[in-house]
Amino acid sequence: MASISSAKPSFAPIKTRRAFEIICEQIRAQLAAGTLKAGDKLPAERELAVEFQVSRSALREALRSLEVAGIIRNVKGAKGGAFVQTAEPDRIVQAMQDYVHLGDISLNELTEARLALQDIIVRLACERATETDLADLEAIAERTKRETSVEARYQCAAEYYGVLARATKNRIFGIFVDSLSAILHEFVQGPDYETLQQSLIESRFRLVRQLRAKDSEAAVAEMRKHLERVHRHVRKNSKAAAKG
Repeated sequence: MASISSAKPSFAPIKTRRAFEIICEQIRAQLAAGTLKAGDKLPAERELAVEFQVSRSALREALRSLEVAGIIRNVKGAKGGAFVQTAEPDRIVQAMQDYVHLGDISLNELTEARLALQDIIVRLACERATETDLADLEAIAERTKRETSVEARYQCAAEYYGVLARATKNRIFGIFVDSLSAILHEFVQGPDYETLQQSLIESRFRLVRQLRAKDSEAAVAEMRKHLERVHRHVRKNSKAAAKG
């Protein structure tokens, strides 16, 4: 059911050859201002076209663009219409993956960003992690020991980093971590991956102990050493794949 905003969106008339872009900008501006919120239903097409003073085709092009961007969803039926979407982190993750692939981001850039990001995450987790967070990290490390396939162990690793990001109590870090995990997924293959993982499991247990002790310097050093070993392996596999 659509929510009710306290203020009615007000849109300015448009006179431009690319009217749909301006429509999108105005709707995004209303979202930024809080006049439109998740769950709100936009006025009917006929009403919007009159308010914007544009053709129905230009309006529909704008609505299609906003739908592709994940900002609105179109619902059919008597009670249908264009509704403002709730935030979906998966869309952000996919957008970052697309940007990396289309923008020719290097593995070295990804590595540098991940190391810097995890430094911040570990420091915040030292301050903010609850016993539930720490218990979840230990449980994931225990489960990793029982997994035998590369894919299952990778999923455990992604979950471990996700819980660590959750422990910061800042959801933005979770989005960044999920994005980097998804991007790096394609690189974590190779004949040495299983052996490498055994030593990394021990590192994960040590990190939990350091988080519990709130020893941020030791925890940061542990994570950095851990990730540097992972990334050496990733680079090795990346070069091998390029030669192949």
